[in-house]
Amino acid sequence: MCLAVPMQVTRLDGFSARCSARGVERDVSLFMLQDEGIAPGDFVLVHVGYAIQKISREDAEATWELFDQILAADEADA
Repeated sequence: MCLAVPMQVTRLDGFSARCSARGVERDVSLFMLQDEGIAPGDFVLVHVGYAIQKISREDAEATWELFDQILAADEADA
């Protein structure tokens, strides 16, 4: 099973992007999305340092909401 995290592109440099999510910034490869026309402000799913899919803001927010629910349920069980 793979897990990808939604992040927002803040800066581009060729096939690399600086992305952020919840106060964390990472350099991410855009190699797999060469034909997607990624721009600052776009959201991407990031898996092991690679952007694997461009997604909407709504999908990114919905994904983070699900992560929050999972973490809250885990903390409640502890």
